Amino acid sequence: MILTDLLLNMLRICCISCKLAKYFELARVLKGHGQEINSVQFSPDGRMIVSSSDDETIRLWDVASGELIQTFLGHSDWVNYAEFSPDGNTIVSCSHDKTIRLWDVKSGKELMKFEENSFVIWYINISSDGNMIVSGSGDGTVRIYNISSGQDTRDIIHCPRPVRGVQFSSNGEVILSSSVDATITLCNAKSGEILQKFEGHTKTVKGAKFSPNNKFIVSGSFDKTIRIWDIESGKSLKKLEGHESDVNDVKYFPDGQTIVSCSDDKTICLWDVKSGQKIQELKGHSNRILGIDISPDGSTIVSGSKDLTICIWR
Repeated sequence: MILTDLLLNMLRICCISCKLAKYFELARVLKGHGQEINSVQFSPDGRMIVSSSDDETIRLWDVASGELIQTFLGHSDWVNYAEFSPDGNTIVSCSHDKTIRLWDVKSGKELMKFEENSFVIWYINISSDGNMIVSGSGDGTVRIYNISSGQDTRDIIHCPRPVRGVQFSSNGEVILSSSVDATITLCNAKSGEILQKFEGHTKTVKGAKFSPNNKFIVSGSFDKTIRIWDIESGKSLKKLEGHESDVNDVKYFPDGQTIVSCSDDKTICLWDVKSGQKIQELKGHSNRILGIDISPDGSTIVSGSKDLTICIWR
């Protein structure tokens, strides 16, 4: 009876995998960074990848060939995160050197620098209109910057512990932040009013992301779990368990039906949103995986690791 139930469960997971997610395999390994890779992100057209590293550099890669296109130099300490602007022409980065910098993709030149912070900046995100940047810092501050004026405009909220993740909603009206205090906060981007607080994780929440329809949130924690939350009610809908160590990054696929996560356990996991089942586990890195992203068309995954490599999965 137990064996029959086990076989049925395996068959159900296989059916979910076939229906909702393609089978990903390691396609290419990129090398060039000299220290651990903290983040990786696709360009809006899916043709390039930007990576950030403890080697104080940001690198731009061609997805098709795997060739290094550009190296951005200027930060004086670990680069914690980098991402493209919505139009793909600019890269924004944040660092342990307490600065946020904007770079021209084609020339590699630094365009702007925000240096009003007195603490490490862990994470940043650009609004969908490309006009604002939100940051999460080591002092627990969530701060907004105006790209047009080149100035920080205001502090939105102050958390009791460092903020490890931030994201604008698609309309730019709401900010999502996650913290070392194991909480996730939703606040109004203009007034700073706290709209919702999500509690359930027991350790640092390094990353939390909106679903494509902005109705749900997915979060990954150092408590080894992933949770799916309902924004309106603030309730945890599902708890995904399967990683054996800290969950460092988590994201929805563009269709909102699948979640991808990465962990200190050296694996990348794909999860079916509806059932909460793990549908695939990717192995290829030899050390902890710190960042992941999915191409805009959902066909490719990129991951960055402490093993100094970037892996492309198709």
